Amino acid sequence: MTRTPRILVIVLNFRTAQMTLRAAEAGLADMPQGAEMVIIDNASGDGSAAVLADQIAARGWDKGGRVRLVCSQVNGGFGAGNNIGLRMRMSDGSAPDFFYLLNSDAFPDPGCLPTLLRHLQDHGQAGFAGSHVRGEDDAPHVTAFRFPSISGEFEGAARTGVFSRLLRSSIVAPPLPSQATRMDWVAGASVLMRARMLDEVGLFDETFFLYFEETDLCKRAARAGWEGWYVPEARVVHIGSVSTGMKEWQRMPPYWYASRRHYFVKNHGRLYAAAALGAHVTGGLIHRLRCALKGRAPDDPAHFLRDLLAHGLGLTSRRSVSEDTP
Repeated sequence: MTRTPRILVIVLNFRTAQMTLRAAEAGLADMPQGAEMVIIDNASGDGSAAVLADQIAARGWDKGGRVRLVCSQVNGGFGAGNNIGLRMRMSDGSAPDFFYLLNSDAFPDPGCLPTLLRHLQDHGQAGFAGSHVRGEDDAPHVTAFRFPSISGEFEGAARTGVFSRLLRSSIVAPPLPSQATRMDWVAGASVLMRARMLDEVGLFDETFFLYFEETDLCKRAARAGWEGWYVPEARVVHIGSVSTGMKEWQRMPPYWYASRRHYFVKNHGRLYAAAALGAHVTGGLIHRLRCALKGRAPDDPAHFLRDLLAHGLGLTSRRSVSEDTP
């Protein structure tokens, strides 16, 4: 008789208690029998933990260990917060077979998690599978990617048709596939991961405060021979950037540049990282020249190339972590 797989759903909260409750409710409705959920409060410091604790009890979610709340004393970022859940066991002490990461602003459609589970069960070498993600306006979000590379950095910064055609195989964010497709990495808004893969390659690198941590983990998985998949039949609605405030950013925060640099240096070495930096700056200058000729402003945030160079060359102090970021 086949044993029911043990699934632990992880929802990371940072100052979005009501949104987290909404995501948890949608996740619970989609969880197969025997699955459990852990909500991690990432040192919100705004009363979120008390709200979550009260509502979990009031709604009866805590019965039988179905939902547990864990409060981190330190905000170590996205990877560190999720690692708390990834180190946990089921309420009976058994080890999970799968971990499902669900953003606090992501709401699964019915059948999302079971679809991801079936895919991993049907593909024994698949280490992780990510969902189709769309906004509340039904517009799809790009969440399935190739690994960053020197040529990909140039193409993405230049944003010029001739280069994109020549470097089409290096485009980091290609058009979303319409059917289940192997991809290098997927965004962490809704992703099911095999515990055995994590046992082999490790958890999130907590040097990353935010951004590139999923890319790095998937890179380690690929090097160990694990497959990554994008499964469009598994669908979620994602509001996006609620905890980070990214939609209101006028300038990229220091931790984004620090994460980018750490990814390239860690996975490819300093020489490759320097070449990737040069490729991005060169592509960015081409983009600015084209914009100047057309009389329009560049598409990048304020001071982007200057900040990229400063962080890429190590000319800034170690990144500071904002208290207002998960």
